[in-house]
Formats: sequence, structure tokens, C-alpha cells
Amino acid sequence: MISKPLMAASTRTIILTILARQEDYGYNIIQKVKEASSGSLAWTDGMLYPVLQRMEMDGLISSQWKNAPDRRSRRYYRITEKGRRERLTELEGWRDLWAALARLGEALPAGD
Repeated sequence: MISKPLMAASTRTIILTILARQEDYGYNIIQKVKEASSGSLAWTDGMLYPVLQRMEMDGLISSQWKNAPDRRSRRYYRITEKGRRERLTELEGWRDLWAALARLGEALPAGD
């Protein structure tokens, strides 16, 4: 299981990466994260929506209410140009951190 501090630190980058592919709505973002992490990241509505709201206030994403095919109204989020730049900066930071850990001689697990 991924620690809460590490999960919190990676949340914005993960959301921006998902939205860089296509716009999406909250519940579907939660499901994509769960699937991609094989369940290691267990996000909840109560955790995700405040982050999305903050990211929208920061200009990293925008949102729009749309009717889904099942006629339910959903709020769809999309990445902004500022969000695309922020995503690249954050990904570079994660790569630098990973490289620093490797240089420090940490035996990085290969994964299961």
C-alpha cells in the first residue's frame, strides 16, 4: 500500500496526467487510478473533489457540466494550458527525485 503522504504528493500529477489524455469526470478518474495502481491507490470522493476544486481555482483544470449518455449530468474536467505546463514540471521533478534515490544507492524494488 502506498503511504498517505506519498499519495497526497502525487495526486495533482496523476490527475493532470489522466486529463492530458482526455477530459473526464470524478468517479471515472477514481476508477482509472484504482485500475492503474492495481488497487494501491484507493481514492475516495471526499479526497478527490476538494483537490479538483483547488486545481480549478489554481487554473490547472477547468470544468463543465454535461449530460452523459445515460442522461445523468456530470461535471467533466479538462486540463488547461497552464495545467499542461505544470504537469511537465511535476513529472520532471518526479524523475529527478527517482534518479536521486537511485544515485543514493537505494535498492529500488522492481515491482510485482
